[in-house]
Amino acid sequence: MFKRKGFLFNANLCIGCRACEMACRNENHTPANIHWRHVKEIDLGTYLSMACNHCDSPECFRVCPQHAFNKRKDGIVEIDSSLCNGCRLCVKACPYDAPQYNINTNKVTRCQMCYPRQDHGLPPACVEACTTGALTTLDLNDPQLPETVRVIPGFTDIRLTKPSILFYPTRPKRRYFLKQSDNI
Repeated sequence: MFKRKGFLFNANLCIGCRACEMACRNENHTPANIHWRHVKEIDLGTYLSMACNHCDSPECFRVCPQHAFNKRKDGIVEIDSSLCNGCRLCVKACPYDAPQYNINTNKVTRCQMCYPRQDHGLPPACVEACTTGALTTLDLNDPQLPETVRVIPGFTDIRLTKPSILFYPTRPKRRYFLKQSDNI
């Protein structure tokens, strides 16, 4: 049985450092206006690192008139940008803003979960660069971790595309303040 690869994200550990974004850019040599992975703040001090979720029912795959998308046996959704005609239907259809249109090439590109790295036993660049361990990968065919959930606040509705990502539930942030001394 093939592994069904997916991401596991823990928003409680993410500090918004954007190391995952930079690692993605460095690994894939994307132009400055292309963001295959992006970090957004969904609440004060709570971040969500997003890229392609390699969905079970990818809308990009369904709407592409050029059949440029392919789903590997391990669940990774690939795009053959040489087949792309630049119509951007996939960009409009994806609820996660994963496909990125390159105005210079008139082609769409997107996260391919670093499958060349994974085929050689390495983690995706974004996972390897995560300084807190908030972003990891998992095999979705394994019994799922009992404490994981399919959705956290700030994540788009999953009913249509069934994304290959799980989350740890978010917890309220604790803040600690120093008590002011009377001697200062």
